[in-house]
Amino acid sequence: MGWLTAAQALDALGVRPQTLYASVSRKRIRAKADPQDPRRSLYHEADVRRLARRRVGPRKVEEVAAGAIEWGDPVLPSAMSTVAAGRLWYRGQDAALLAESKTLEEVAALLWGGDEVTRAPRSPPGDTSGFRESGSSTPLHRAFMSLAERASLDPPSYGRSPSVLREEARGVLLTLAESLLGSGGDVSAPLHLRLATAWQRKGASKILQRTLVLLADHELNASTFAARVAVSTGASLAAGVLAGLATLTGPLHGGAAAGVWELVETARSQGAESAVRDRLGQGRPMAGFGHPLYPAGDPRAVSLLQSLVLPAEYVAVRDAVEHWVGERPNIDFALAAMTRTHRLPKDAPLILFALARCVGWLAHELEQVATGHLIRPRARYVGNALGTSLEAGSTRRSGARPTAP
Repeated sequence: MGWLTAAQALDALGVRPQTLYASVSRKRIRAKADPQDPRRSLYHEADVRRLARRRVGPRKVEEVAAGAIEWGDPVLPSAMSTVAAGRLWYRGQDAALLAESKTLEEVAALLWGGDEVTRAPRSPPGDTSGFRESGSSTPLHRAFMSLAERASLDPPSYGRSPSVLREEARGVLLTLAESLLGSGGDVSAPLHLRLATAWQRKGASKILQRTLVLLADHELNASTFAARVAVSTGASLAAGVLAGLATLTGPLHGGAAAGVWELVETARSQGAESAVRDRLGQGRPMAGFGHPLYPAGDPRAVSLLQSLVLPAEYVAVRDAVEHWVGERPNIDFALAAMTRTHRLPKDAPLILFALARCVGWLAHELEQVATGHLIRPRARYVGNALGTSLEAGSTRRSGARPTAP
């Protein structure tokens, strides 16, 4: 297997050029610049053939199961949220419509099946308030430290009533909020107002409220799945949120806005069309555009962007990507643009993601605890033949011939 030209890849897939570019952007097909002509790209033949096989004929059960773990069918039943008809739904209600008027606290009540999160919860076991305030240099650092402290003190999640767990969920959410925003100001105010106050951007309170609601949940995304796996063992709700937060920090999840800023900065210096074409030639994904669950466009991004006056460089990048790649802005582009427009802190997208998605993590954790089931997938083994010695396996992997006895 080697590399294919664009014409060869398109012939194998039977798709339009824009679909090929979208597959590269979504990291389904690897690409690199053609050494003979850097203006053109070559496409990894194995990736192309794999996608072509998926388009025709039935697959074996194990192949379907293996593919389902990566943007496949849901692996767990859930009543929390789903993506259907190009929209995001929270317990059957359109998330974009909820974002028009509801607060994150009201959405927490919807997802958790309890009361709105408006009052201070019972304190966790032990006194951790001093620990959460001491010596942490960034909001993310404080969040990790405070959640780790709670995870070491809170009791296991299994064997406890739903009402008690909902009360604990309130405490975990407010622990995270205090860590990310500090304990100053009115701690009883809605979280979007606390954010606006902490960032000294009270004029942005409405769009912050909208953003938090839109980010509250998103099916079985990577961080939510991590949180569910953690509590499926009986770990505490705080431990599940800690697992979710750790997963969220990756550049392919909550940290994706940084890739948007890099693309916009490149476009500012060399022009949007040139920046997009260069990125395509290098086989690099187009950060902030496209989403496997929203082929017609991310409705969360639409909801946010309609409330923004985009800076010229963001308009230029959006138009160039839509023209050359055929992908529309996703929520990461919208978060990056909002941060730039309202002059929010650089870590605002990740903080907003963490604070909002904590509501979803806890909702899924409560649901997982109620099932009483351990999440334990099986692996499809592709290593050395069973019974192979370490020496023989090492020899085969290195390509060396075994010495005759």
